[in-house]
Amino acid sequence: MAGAVVEHSSCQNRNGAAPELTGVLRPALSAAELSSLLANRLARSLSLSPSAIDLRKPLAEFGLDSLEAVRLTGELEEWVERRLAPTLVWDYPTIEALATYLAEGIDSTDGTDAPNGAESAPVAPPAEIPPEHYRFELFPEYRALRERIDEIERLGVANPFFQIHEGVAGSTMTVDGRELSNFASYNYLGLSGHPLVAAAAKAAIDRYGTSVGASRLVSGEVPLHRELERTLADLIGAEDCLTFVGGHATNVTTIGHLFGPDDLILGDALIHNSVQQGSILSGATLRWFPHNDWQALDELLTTVRRRYARVLIVLEGVYSADGDIPDLPRFVAVKRRHHAYLMVDEAHSLGVLGPRGGGIGEHFGVDPADVDLWMGTLSKSIPSCGGFIAGSRHLIEYLAYTAPGFVFSIGMPPSNAAAALAGIRLLAAEPERVARLRARADLFRTLARERSLDTGLSIRGSAIVPIVVGDSTRCLRLAQELFERGINVRPMIYPAVAHDSARLRFFLAATHTEDQIRSAVTTVAEVVATRPTST
Repeated sequence: MAGAVVEHSSCQNRNGAAPELTGVLRPALSAAELSSLLANRLARSLSLSPSAIDLRKPLAEFGLDSLEAVRLTGELEEWVERRLAPTLVWDYPTIEALATYLAEGIDSTDGTDAPNGAESAPVAPPAEIPPEHYRFELFPEYRALRERIDEIERLGVANPFFQIHEGVAGSTMTVDGRELSNFASYNYLGLSGHPLVAAAAKAAIDRYGTSVGASRLVSGEVPLHRELERTLADLIGAEDCLTFVGGHATNVTTIGHLFGPDDLILGDALIHNSVQQGSILSGATLRWFPHNDWQALDELLTTVRRRYARVLIVLEGVYSADGDIPDLPRFVAVKRRHHAYLMVDEAHSLGVLGPRGGGIGEHFGVDPADVDLWMGTLSKSIPSCGGFIAGSRHLIEYLAYTAPGFVFSIGMPPSNAAAALAGIRLLAAEPERVARLRARADLFRTLARERSLDTGLSIRGSAIVPIVVGDSTRCLRLAQELFERGINVRPMIYPAVAHDSARLRFFLAATHTEDQIRSAVTTVAEVVATRPTST
């Protein structure tokens, strides 16, 4: 269904307008009817022509904000006469996905209570509570997930998720006793498994045990925590830093804590799920701007800035599905012009960009103080686990005393802190790892393009190179065939990406050899050429 632009006539009234979702009782609708209804609803709310609504385009790219998403979810609840998850519009991010879920997950005869729970006395004995309200296996969301997994099995391909491997996940990986060339791990600098990193982690366990025993605010602080945070702050060029036990949780608790209902959060259309979840938690209005489009962001802020108190702009240093980067100086100028905060997620750019691996700030030569919140993870170039926020000393002091995900969480285990610290020291001592990583990634990208493979938006210097292959079925089959031929690369399929943008995502590492890369690209080109369609 090329373009997937909906026809709207079946759900229009005699005046040509789509019926309102609210206050109407109708039989259960098909996915096609729901798609038409939702498309007309979105067109009206965004002042667009219904013909401009692409069913497969992420709702975020239409500029749908969190307030409008809540309104839409509320209207859908009245329409289907059941409660819906508040994150539904983000969990099923296109009209097609949302309509399919609603059509498959709703039983119009189940006697579900109306979502707003009328308080008046019933005129008849209350209906029994539907079993999907208290049995996990009957959750509509679970049933939808199970259907997607079953579909993979019906294709005759192995489930690509939760693959078990043995040994260190480096440039090679052992799976079921077979050694494979590994392009599915983000051990970018090859520091996970490095003898000095392992020794530091073991020494920390010997000295402090496997847990610090409490929240750091209470009595779980050890010298390693402060040493790691000082070292991270120096690497970024920030005044101070605070570490958390997980990267995803870092974004959720920081954004959820710093912003509230009077505020606006503006995220790139391809921003990570953790930013979305933190924004929802905050209660702030959440809106998306087109990917990497600083001009669209500038225009949006010119229109809406004065309606809100605090405004946060969130970018990624390297976008994890596409391997491209934002024009950071342009976004800094926008944030200054509109008196907003700027947050950059450096999960895939720290240790990759910049001469020393200092990240996107070093890459562009911006003043670190021009970014208000530097976020990063400790599980990629840095070979450990956790996350951090770096910024002004005032920000860090406030988070350390008040951020729920820090105050009410156990402190980072000593072994993780020690491994991260050792990794950063190795990065400083061996900057040639960064140069070698970029050279290997650039070689892969160049060879792939020479073989007419679609590398999407990936740019020179990034360690992520997608090979965009089209639909999800084809992508799954390609990944399995490559696995059988000794290459471990994982598929990214719908709904993680659009229907026609399924991809094989290659993570390059400094430890990949040129021979590995040449062989991998040749094999990929051969496999793609022999399986041109999903049939």
